[in-house]
Amino acid sequence: MESLELIRKIVSNSEKHRMINLQEENQNKEYEGLTFNIEQHTFRSRLAKKTPKKKGYFVVFWEKDKDNKNQPYTFDNMPEKLIVSIIDNHLIGQFVFPKLLLLEKGILKSENDKGKMAMRVYPSWERELNPSARKTQKWQEAYFINLSNEIDNQQAAALYFT
Repeated sequence: MESLELIRKIVSNSEKHRMINLQEENQNKEYEGLTFNIEQHTFRSRLAKKTPKKKGYFVVFWEKDKDNKNQPYTFDNMPEKLIVSIIDNHLIGQFVFPKLLLLEKGILKSENDKGKMAMRVYPSWERELNPSARKTQKWQEAYFINLSNEIDNQQAAALYFT
């Protein structure tokens, strides 16, 4: 799993952090779905995919309900952070979204929102976006780390652990 190797590379840069309780999420296997902990912090991870006809990268995250139907994750069932990795040849990066932000953006299911089972992410290297995509990229940029050249350990630690 490419995304797992990328996360391990980032975590290994810090001697005090260790990944535990790693579990594959079979329903999102195509997107390398994982959950894990690092110390007391909880994470869900996905690998985003490039789509040929649209800018950005597409990622899914859903679970089966009691009737075996796909549904968005709920705020209560969501770990603290969602990591969305992008590995596109020499372009590599991660979004690390806090669950409160995902609730605020209507991505997690709540009493007030039906939630979403997928989204598109726009890393800093994406240009010439339509107005809607630019607006999305704008709120996403604070949660993105470009790993194409090197790992900024301070930025990675801030996104992962604060």
